[in-house]
Amino acid sequence: MFRGVQHINMDAKGRLAIPARQREPLLSQCNGQIVVSIDTQATCLVIYPLSDWERIEREIQSLPALKPAIKRFQRLMLGYATDLELDTSGRMLLPAPLREYAQLEKKLVLVGQVNKLEVWSEALWLAEQEQALLERGSATEIPEELLSLSL
Repeated sequence: MFRGVQHINMDAKGRLAIPARQREPLLSQCNGQIVVSIDTQATCLVIYPLSDWERIEREIQSLPALKPAIKRFQRLMLGYATDLELDTSGRMLLPAPLREYAQLEKKLVLVGQVNKLEVWSEALWLAEQEQALLERGSATEIPEELLSLSL
């Protein structure tokens, strides 16, 4: 559903417009009702259609919270989760705590991940790409799960 990398801008108030090709599925699937949270493994945000988020939220809540690492993950992922709605122009206002976590300024990158979108600061996205290229050229071991893919 969500594919591609698109460079977009955010205004000084924290508003950004979802490009039309990403906006249409959000409007048709969930009437523009979305949930934005943080990615706990990267300095970026994740955008889910509300219906997908509700399933993920149930899965996260069902994890054994007595394990400290799981409790920390739940606290961050669920704690930062914010219900938002796209306006008629496909814009949304990102709250300051989310913008601060992901170090978002004017220039952003929207990255499709099939079931969700990631929102990156352009500088951090470029650094992520550069790191991936460096690792590709090194003797970094390929995870076993990737070896089974037939691309």
